[in-house]
Amino acid sequence: MTILVTGVAGFIGFHTARRLCLDGHEVVGIDNLNDYYDVTLKQARLKELEALPGFSFRKMDIVDKPALLALFEEQRFTEVVHLAAQAGVRYSLDNPDVYTQSNLVGFVNVLEACRHHRPEHLIYASSSSVYGSNSKLPFSVEDAVDHPVSLYAASKRANELLADSYCHLYGIKSSGLRFFTVYGPWGRPDMALFKFTKAILKDQPIDVYNQGEMARDFTYIDDIVESIARLRTRPPVPSAPDKGVNRLFNIGRGQPVALMDFIECLELALDTPAKRNYMPLQAGDVVKTWADISALTEWIDFSPQVAVATGVKEFVKWYRQFYQI
Repeated sequence: MTILVTGVAGFIGFHTARRLCLDGHEVVGIDNLNDYYDVTLKQARLKELEALPGFSFRKMDIVDKPALLALFEEQRFTEVVHLAAQAGVRYSLDNPDVYTQSNLVGFVNVLEACRHHRPEHLIYASSSSVYGSNSKLPFSVEDAVDHPVSLYAASKRANELLADSYCHLYGIKSSGLRFFTVYGPWGRPDMALFKFTKAILKDQPIDVYNQGEMARDFTYIDDIVESIARLRTRPPVPSAPDKGVNRLFNIGRGQPVALMDFIECLELALDTPAKRNYMPLQAGDVVKTWADISALTEWIDFSPQVAVATGVKEFVKWYRQFYQI
């Protein structure tokens, strides 16, 4: 199979493309290599991928509709794994235009390409942020998600609604994946684990928001990739052969971890205590996330397994190797 992975130089895109190549598929990866965070990290990921058989890379922005359509015409993708997006809740507070272009215009371009070129399955990244400040826990894909508390969350909810419309109108089969706080080797420098590790190793304080009274359903990258690998072989089943369908899945470990416990795991992995700078809750943040993964487990017979202590150790091991510390 020839599979398109958008955002291939990103954290999840890199790991997904690597797994698909190792499974024997032809993978075409695209990325615009923007400077939202360190481009050299993205280039290092690409270097790893380019050493694998079956991988090819095109520098491309999904906002460029003619280029994207031309690529679909040339390659005739069997499946599309759409992971390109402008990430980050806090960044969206000051840079809304970037989210409008990448997460809305870019996503419509991907849907249009799928409409005209008919891959068997479109998998796309959504986010646990769509649940906003919902008080019912754990979060279920059946819950109402009408009140996102950040522009990033609103853009991801819009993706789900757009996919619903395209599936209904044009017979596309798609799966939207609500990721819950993904972490692990090759992770994003704007995420807490990366920033905390960097600060602690430099003997600098870490910013702990909401006075540490937060919890996240931290999900290790290998569990994310295993879920994607299984989901891609099981597209949602439409009500009739000529119909489309858009199905949503939570991908999390299903076990929220207190932020302070997460920090303690990192301190143990680094064998260094953290200096903590306690801060108020930031705009756009939520206090707690917790995934109901029953739909995922039922559909693919898999649930994320990696414990936070294990995952944090693996990240620290990679970080020391990559940055030669």
